[in-house]
Amino acid sequence: MENSRFLDCLAADFARLRAVVPTALSAEVPSCPGWTVTDLSRHVGQVYLHKTMAMRKGGEPDQWPPKGIEGEEPLALLDRAYADLLDEFDAHKPEDPSGTWYGPDQTVGFWIRRMAQETVIHRIDAELGAGQPVAPVPDDLAIDGIDELLKVFVAYSVQEWGEDFTDILDGSPGRTHAVRAGNAAWSVRTGPGLFTVEDGPGDQPADVTVSGSPTAVLRWLWNREAAHELSGVTIEGSPEAVGELRRCIVLSTQ
Repeated sequence: MENSRFLDCLAADFARLRAVVPTALSAEVPSCPGWTVTDLSRHVGQVYLHKTMAMRKGGEPDQWPPKGIEGEEPLALLDRAYADLLDEFDAHKPEDPSGTWYGPDQTVGFWIRRMAQETVIHRIDAELGAGQPVAPVPDDLAIDGIDELLKVFVAYSVQEWGEDFTDILDGSPGRTHAVRAGNAAWSVRTGPGLFTVEDGPGDQPADVTVSGSPTAVLRWLWNREAAHELSGVTIEGSPEAVGELRRCIVLSTQ
């Protein structure tokens, strides 16, 4: 996706998030146990401020949550943080350097993509918390979100912090997971100390296949399904293989 497209998606999903949040501030968010919609709103604002400082200072700040926001009203914080984030994006080219937690990409463009994906997932959280219909995710954004989750979050985390995944992967017999979303597909291979992702369906039979529309697969992978809705995802194969994939995702994104 082009950076301009990410920014358009960010704007649309922020507008939806901002419209939903005030309708149910005290409601619990089922996809974020222990959080209310107010907590969710504050979290998104904190993330925006933190990443704004990463671009401004050239490295991710150690301070979390950011300083100086104690007592700030959640919606005011959200609005201020989003405005600051957009100002920072406007002040840079996507290729400009910026500190990120992802070694292969140390640019502002990383944060443009990441904040678009962060916002769409938390927009879904807000809708689930408020009991409102979950708006579809555009196919291109959902496919990119699946790609980012598998490669940037999980594969990179296993590569860099493999010891954290010992309990999940060391007993793995070596498995292949096929993920299919619309016309896009990925082949994931796991094993002791291993989590690799290749584009395409792969050339080996899969131990488990997860398939559905791009929106449905994105929501399933991020565990953003509604208990009262059919997920729209078809899962074929070993429950153990599904559990292995799920546990790797949860550990990589917590």
